[in-house]
Amino acid sequence: MRVALALFLSLAVLVLPARAQEYPVVRPGVPLSFPADHGAHPDFRTEWWYVTGWLRTGTGEELGFQVTFFRTRPSIDPANPSRFAPAQVLFAHAALSDPGVGRLLHGERSAREGFGLAEAATGDAAIAIRDWRLARQPDGRWTTQVTTPDFAYTLAFQPTQEIFLQGDAGFSRKGTGEGEASYYYSLPQLVVAGTLTRDGRTREVTGRAWLDREWSSQFLSPGATGWDWTGLNFDDGGALVAFRIRGREEDTIFAGGSYRRPDGMIVRLGPDDIRFEPVRRWRSGATGATYPVEQVLVVRLPEGERRLPLQPLFDDQELDGRAGGLPVYWEGAVRTDGGRGYLELTGYTTPLSL
Repeated sequence: MRVALALFLSLAVLVLPARAQEYPVVRPGVPLSFPADHGAHPDFRTEWWYVTGWLRTGTGEELGFQVTFFRTRPSIDPANPSRFAPAQVLFAHAALSDPGVGRLLHGERSAREGFGLAEAATGDAAIAIRDWRLARQPDGRWTTQVTTPDFAYTLAFQPTQEIFLQGDAGFSRKGTGEGEASYYYSLPQLVVAGTLTRDGRTREVTGRAWLDREWSSQFLSPGATGWDWTGLNFDDGGALVAFRIRGREEDTIFAGGSYRRPDGMIVRLGPDDIRFEPVRRWRSGATGATYPVEQVLVVRLPEGERRLPLQPLFDDQELDGRAGGLPVYWEGAVRTDGGRGYLELTGYTTPLSL
């Protein structure tokens, strides 16, 4: 999640109380509408389009990838007439997890909206920051194009299932206070096809991916310091998202998620239904941060408890963005019993607050 001051500002303001007179409050009972909600919501403080997945090359190599576009609305006077006032700021982060390299490869883009540099369209998904793009096409596919010094990819994501509304019909609580929530939906089990370029060589790749969409004005409670999140695509067609919001002593102050069975039936998961149990921690030699990179996700379902191991593709999937003003966090590809997905660990160095 990421880019210099713009990213730091976005993550920091997520934990501050929203100003009702400036930003809309996320409330239950607001139906999501498509394709409009694929597009931007510029009145809200922050939103993101977040795609994670696994790729396979023609020779059988397995890689993880992630691309995220963010939009944030800074706290400036909306009546400011200057064309240079940053009414909207866009930034993006892309990463590639390659076991052959053994560390995360990543790149960033950022720009204020306008001047032909960046745009997040309303009405449907079409986000661009210079040469980076993410969009939903008329046939329903999502496409992205990313170029960094270490890699480039052009990928298409074909939906195979209906939109997966999180929480209560898209209203996803992140705490118990008013406004501590987001509008949230997912598109799991995306079929991926495209090309990956590395070291001057372009190869065709296939795979499976997960797309998350969230927008909010507050998101986290003031006592939150970070989160653990995972999205898992199962081989049988099922999909599961689970998260926990952590306090200052790494205690869980809120948790939730959803499980969609292979037949499409959805089980909503509340704070008592989710537990992340660390199994093994990895300490970064670069930052000194210690992450629970291997965990067991315990999910309480109507038929009983399910224990899902989360095992990283490799340990060093940390993004150390300090040189560019970015935060430090871990975000990587993981395997589980009968499936694969991504695990995100934030706030393990410093709390996500000012």
